[in-house]
Amino acid sequence: MPALLVDVGNTNIKFGLAEAGGLLSSFALPTDRSATPDSLGLALASALPFHGCRPADIEAAVASSVVPPLNPIIEHAISRYLGVRLRFVPTDIPIPLKNLYGRPHEVGADRLVTAFAGRRAVGAASVIVVDFGTATNFDCVQDDAFLGGLICPGLMTSLSGLVSKTAKLPHVALDPGDGALSIGRSTTDCINQGFVFGFADMVTGVTARLKAHLGGDVHVLATGGFAEKLAPICPVIRDVRPELLLEGLRQLWLASSRPGGRK
Repeated sequence: MPALLVDVGNTNIKFGLAEAGGLLSSFALPTDRSATPDSLGLALASALPFHGCRPADIEAAVASSVVPPLNPIIEHAISRYLGVRLRFVPTDIPIPLKNLYGRPHEVGADRLVTAFAGRRAVGAASVIVVDFGTATNFDCVQDDAFLGGLICPGLMTSLSGLVSKTAKLPHVALDPGDGALSIGRSTTDCINQGFVFGFADMVTGVTARLKAHLGGDVHVLATGGFAEKLAPICPVIRDVRPELLLEGLRQLWLASSRPGGRK
């Protein structure tokens, strides 16, 4: 029986279905801060059959959330419509990383989970996880310690901000094309080239500084919505793991000493 993995983000709530052997499938619903347990529960229960799963099939549920007001809504939705108790990391399931943040409670659960999963995925002593989400996070792990990192603007967040503050700039679909920079000859091309290569060089420059700070061999891997598009033009990125956070939740679920069960 599969577990339901839940990544509650600022833009989307991503769901994954997983078994001991790996992740089976994933899907997303828009993050709606006005959602009710019934609206969210019905949407989730309706989506599961399209992924080969009935609500009654779910064995356990584990979540990472950066939207605290939604936590009780999601918890009640899953309890009511799936019949399992939702457990959150790191409050219900600890993450086996030493958190070296000055104020450990300030770190988003998503950052800790991807840092943990990145360290497990590559096995290197020093790892930088670049997460292309609502924000672009650079998180550093050394041995089994989360050192912290940098939070930079998100690519799509920045684009939306630019378009909303200007009268004549259009919203464009960003695409690195063949990976070669060209001089834009239309406003759309200029925006596309500027954002794609501007963010690629931000990643290259920031990771170079972080690698120099960490010293030794540092493994850089990327995750998040735009990782697969930007990685080919960011040679510093060695691996792309689009589902890194869900994979981290899967591992934490399996490692949990008290797995969830049906009510």
